[in-house]
Amino acid sequence: MSIKFKVIERGEPGVVGGGTKKYYASANITGEATIEKLTRRIEKISTVSGADIRAVLYALVDVAVEELADGKAVRFDDLGSLRVSLSSSGVEKESDVTPAIITKSKVIFTPGKKIKEMLNNVKYEKM
Repeated sequence: MSIKFKVIERGEPGVVGGGTKKYYASANITGEATIEKLTRRIEKISTVSGADIRAVLYALVDVAVEELADGKAVRFDDLGSLRVSLSSSGVEKESDVTPAIITKSKVIFTPGKKIKEMLNNVKYEKM
């Protein structure tokens, strides 16, 4: 298996006209693995039915969302973990830090052991 990459040209950020342009490698996504496709693959290597696999995967999403909304990190062992991160405006006094200054929230994924191993061992192929 290999990750395919393409060559892209980028200018300098914030420079009018792009400044000095350079070439970079950029990962090229060659498809996607949907819940349906993952279900079929898991079904082939286990004794669990497709309906049961889908039920567990959809329930996992629902429960993970609830846990994240409750301020918890969600750990999937070797797969990795999810946690909420916040951005806010800066204020002069600690007492002025309220929910109103929060400007954005996002979920951060931190890869686990198996994904880190894959990244360390993956081969790359130029398109």
